[in-house]
Amino acid sequence: MDNAACAGWQRRVILFLTSQCITLFGSTLVQMALVWYAAMETASGGWVAAFSVCAYLPQFLISFPGGVWADRFPRKILIMGADVLIALATLAMMLAIPHISSGTSLLLGLLGMSAIRSLGAGIQTPAVNAVIPRMVPEKQLMRYNGINAAMQSVVNFAAPAAAGAVFAVSSLRAMLLIDLITAVMGNLLLACLTLPGQRTVTEKKDFRCEMKKGIKYTFSDRSLRGLLLIYGILTFFCVPAGYLSGLFVRREFGGTYWYLTAAEVVGFAGMTAGGIAMGIWGGFKRRETTLTAGLFAFGLFGAGMGLSGNFALYLGLMFCYGMALTMAQTALTTMVQEKSDSSMEGRVFGLLGTMYAGFLPLGMAVFGPLADVISLRCMMVGTGLAFTAIAAAAGLAWGEA
Repeated sequence: MDNAACAGWQRRVILFLTSQCITLFGSTLVQMALVWYAAMETASGGWVAAFSVCAYLPQFLISFPGGVWADRFPRKILIMGADVLIALATLAMMLAIPHISSGTSLLLGLLGMSAIRSLGAGIQTPAVNAVIPRMVPEKQLMRYNGINAAMQSVVNFAAPAAAGAVFAVSSLRAMLLIDLITAVMGNLLLACLTLPGQRTVTEKKDFRCEMKKGIKYTFSDRSLRGLLLIYGILTFFCVPAGYLSGLFVRREFGGTYWYLTAAEVVGFAGMTAGGIAMGIWGGFKRRETTLTAGLFAFGLFGAGMGLSGNFALYLGLMFCYGMALTMAQTALTTMVQEKSDSSMEGRVFGLLGTMYAGFLPLGMAVFGPLADVISLRCMMVGTGLAFTAIAAAAGLAWGEA
């Protein structure tokens, strides 16, 4: 870490995380609103999958180049510039909605907006993740990653409640307006902060060579290669129990926005509790033990959600599922930060973002249409049990290393 020894680093990192949580609130609100809108207006797994694919496929394409930029250019400018791009796309859609009469045309326009927002997220995320280990001492990384996860989960906890309330009394345009306001607030706060410096690139380098160098560095390291693979599999198996939860609740328990809101709120409440626990506890002494325990619990609770026939029981399992997911993600992120060279952090996190943005739409493309043919319950149980087996195998491999 470069500047963490300077006085007041704790204050700066909390303000930085707060600025990102403010913009995250608006982004989460809109993304959730789009998926809910598709689920409630069409009741189609295909449309829900289409929105998720458009939200993450562009991010898959741009995340690794964004990681290269994060290693070469000022990260503060990249973060703020990406937010401006997202805000402009949102503003354009908000102004266009009153002039769109066809339901299908509106859905297609919203898909386009999602794609542009995804490009901005793909540029922003690697830069944000590369800033954090420069601001926090290595011994404090797990705790502050837990604090970051808790803060983000509080935002995600509030977002579905806000989305349900706004949908109940207003419209989709109000959601977009809220996103614009939060983007302005978050950027104003970030503009007042000085972020840690990074090595300046003075010589001209071939962009493709820099990308190849980052790929070679990451995948030649056994630990980083394994962590990226686990993250991709985790993201893929999240789809039935996590990203199709709205469709599951609508089909099994009732088709109201408040039922959807309850499921989302409880899930993010579990993630908040998991982040707070990690911020206080810091995990087991061995990072691998913390990650294995989180992954195993994640699969087990996901399978239990598929077996539940009572909404209250489903919510309880959703809470535990959220805790396990945060535990696993915090441990994995910390391990990636600790094992990455400072000159490669942007590219490593760009690849991590590529895994997320690639495996999520792949999972939606597979499980979304499949949900119109096969019971979601069966898919949730099957993917949950499969992941417990994968987690157990990974734990054994780490134990032998």
